[in-house]
Amino acid sequence: MAALPTLLLLALALAITTTNAAAQPTPPQRERLALQAFLAGTPHERSLGWNAPSAPSPCLWFGVVCDASNATVVAVRLPGVGLVGALPASTLGNLRGLRTLSLRSNRLSGPIPADLLALPALRSLYLQGNRLSGRLPGDLPSSLHHLSLSGNELDGEIPESLDGLLELRSLRLDGNKFSGALPSLSALRRLEVFNVSYNRLNGSIPSSLGSRFPRESFAGNLQLCGEPLDRPCDESPSPGVVIPPPVPGNTKKRRLSGAGVTAIAVGAGAGALFALVLFVLCFVHRRRRRDANTNNKMPTPTPTRGFTPSTAPTSGDMGDITSSSKEIAAAAAAAASGGGESQRSRLVFVGNTHKDGYGFDLEDLLRASAEVLGKGGGGTSYKAVLEDGTTTVVVKRLKDVAAGRREFAAAVEALGGVEHRNLLPVRGYYFSKDEKLLIADHLPDGSLSAALHGQCHSLITARFCRLPLVLVVCVIASKLCVNWVKELSDCSE
Repeated sequence: MAALPTLLLLALALAITTTNAAAQPTPPQRERLALQAFLAGTPHERSLGWNAPSAPSPCLWFGVVCDASNATVVAVRLPGVGLVGALPASTLGNLRGLRTLSLRSNRLSGPIPADLLALPALRSLYLQGNRLSGRLPGDLPSSLHHLSLSGNELDGEIPESLDGLLELRSLRLDGNKFSGALPSLSALRRLEVFNVSYNRLNGSIPSSLGSRFPRESFAGNLQLCGEPLDRPCDESPSPGVVIPPPVPGNTKKRRLSGAGVTAIAVGAGAGALFALVLFVLCFVHRRRRRDANTNNKMPTPTPTRGFTPSTAPTSGDMGDITSSSKEIAAAAAAAASGGGESQRSRLVFVGNTHKDGYGFDLEDLLRASAEVLGKGGGGTSYKAVLEDGTTTVVVKRLKDVAAGRREFAAAVEALGGVEHRNLLPVRGYYFSKDEKLLIADHLPDGSLSAALHGQCHSLITARFCRLPLVLVVCVIASKLCVNWVKELSDCSE
């Protein structure tokens, strides 16, 4: 019996709540149906929760705002909710009391429905950041305060009827494809924000707009001129000038004359020659700078016993070349001893070497500082500077020599007797069981490889060492250009 009054009180409270909910005004049924039709006709990535049991009235739906008495819908704000596709007609256009519509930053496409722009109470329309296309209708509601259509794909001319929107405070049409002349909009005295940048407008900027808004409001229109842009109107085409299309059947193909072909060929050849010469000079300059840096960083070689290669970098791709200093040291020790092998294994000069001032022995050669010059199939070559500092020779350490002492000596003696201005004379040799050496003169002007491959050591030589090759390439390029221009002339016929 004690619980009965409590149950009666709960039932009475529920009845009062139900009565208040039923008595609370709601928007007309047509507005509810309009919102539901809009949501059903527009795919969306995010669930809005409309028609949920917890929100029986449209005024409780996400993004929907009603007036103070909940009698009509006055605002629909759905920015960035993933709306995709075209705006369905006869949906939001039935919200006759709608004042604010914000569908910005979605993926809406297609034209703007005409009934949406005919709402009598519409004050703010925010559709920027979509993919809307088509033309901007001219019959916009006069109650508009804010119109933002930037970042879409609208085209056509900006309608002159915008000048009749006397209550307009902001107009954003930037980032579209509007073309034609810019209307004066001189009657929009309350306009505070204006931007038509990055369209395809042309002609002069009306003074009523150019004097009120900064240059950023007009940027990106390459054919607009006048203040505030730094582009005088006498350098731009006048507004309204349209180049007529060619009349069919009256088009005559122009043929290049012989003088034109020759001029193009000569110009192309000269340009190719200049480009090649510039390329060669730049390459040589970089090579000289690299060689200069290499020489500045090269450490001074210290005299070492044996032909141990210097650690300084050398010209050419030699790889990791090392010498057998232990074997040379052993040969030197054997030569210093009085054994029979050491008597036969000595430094032997051939030809007219003694007449040319060579008077060193094996010990002097082994005490010389050595630097790697190159490595080939026959062995490794070194530049050897003797301790006196005035004698420089080239020592070739042979490998895989199968000849005996007599055959080797006879061959070297024969080479030493040959004298010719284009041959490097052999000055001497050393033969032992472990070491076979050839002694020759050192040429300070570089090697044959450097001359063939363009490693020039002076500015004059660097500019002209490849001149024949450059001339040949230029001649070939000129001929190719002439043939190409002739083919182009034949195609134009």
